[in-house]
Amino acid sequence: MALMQQLGRTKNVTRRSNKYLEEALFHRLFKEGGSEISVRQQLNHFLKSSKRVYKWEVDETLKKLRHRKLYFPALKLSEMMATKRGLNKTVSDQAIHLDLVAKAQGIPAAENYFVDLPEALKNHLTYGALLNCYCKELMTEKAEALMEKMKELNLPLSSMSYNSLMTLYTKIGQPERVQEIIQEMKSCGVIPDSYTYNVWMRALAAMNDISGVERVIEEMTRDAEDADDWTTYSNIASIYVDAGLFEKAEKALKELEKRNAHRNLSAFQFLITLYGRMGNLHEVYRIWRSLRLSFHKTANISYLNMIQVLVNLKDLPGAEKCFREWESGCSTYDIRIANVLIGAYSKEGLLEKALELKERARRRGAKPNAKTWEIFLDYYLKNGDTKLAVDCVANSISTGRGDGRKWVPSSETIGTVMRH
Repeated sequence: MALMQQLGRTKNVTRRSNKYLEEALFHRLFKEGGSEISVRQQLNHFLKSSKRVYKWEVDETLKKLRHRKLYFPALKLSEMMATKRGLNKTVSDQAIHLDLVAKAQGIPAAENYFVDLPEALKNHLTYGALLNCYCKELMTEKAEALMEKMKELNLPLSSMSYNSLMTLYTKIGQPERVQEIIQEMKSCGVIPDSYTYNVWMRALAAMNDISGVERVIEEMTRDAEDADDWTTYSNIASIYVDAGLFEKAEKALKELEKRNAHRNLSAFQFLITLYGRMGNLHEVYRIWRSLRLSFHKTANISYLNMIQVLVNLKDLPGAEKCFREWESGCSTYDIRIANVLIGAYSKEGLLEKALELKERARRRGAKPNAKTWEIFLDYYLKNGDTKLAVDCVANSISTGRGDGRKWVPSSETIGTVMRH
């Protein structure tokens, strides 16, 4: 009993004191903002120090870094904790590390990492992680071959492995194969989870089988223990919106709201986005007010989503008002948010406003990124100003992508510039 209590204290982050959590590793890494540059700087500073760190802190930090797609610093932290700080990796940790290697260094590096693992660590978790990597990269032959290998080794197959394959088939335009996977799962006694049902419904929707989707909803409601998850209803609502069945979509969105008892930020953003896709401006503003009342500070990502939805709904005055609210209180000037309004001004032919906002963002410390220059590039090409368009191409190339990748103009852009 004492051991269980000790494990509970180690793993249950929510029970720790606020002061203790404020000093935790993940807070140290994000104290200067969430950009990859600042996180890397804070991580390097921590790794050079001799500050003690607990495994639960590392696990929680890796979770947050992966959620934010900061794979390079996550991989570095995972490596350094094992090699420099002596933290032992569990098999689950090895599976997470393999996934990070794939995302940060590519599939060949992940394959090499898997091959070099001791045989005792090559179990359903690490095999499943590699399978998921293949599926993410749409490497169908390798994914199917690895799945067969797992069956030959009699490894316990979970819903996660089947879910990865079903997602792969949906993405490569073979949604009809999802039904085969569902039948195999059921024949093997693998219980579908919430994610399984969601992928199954999306596959049926891709085949325009809405009645099939509704049969799955009935089965899920009857049999699945986690059917009440709000993500399920966001998926159902999205399917109905795509099908133009707005009345059914609205019912699903109301169910989503009921199940968002813990005030999940992503749930609010799905509600805003989906009501926006339905053209329901009144509900968009209602959910926005609810979101702002639910959080002490409104996150940049929330403003980004809201302003984009308002722009899509042609509510430019509303988007400008929302932008001013964000701008007046933001601690970090996010060029992505400015880009949404710059893009709206550009499409409306309001070039002076777009240029003025770009300059204002620069003065606040947010340099134009490749997306900023793409917006102006599109404007100048449509208006026949080839010289300024070429300047935008040059600026985009020199700026590059935010994740370190090079910016490459599309073949359509190259063709348009060459014709002029």
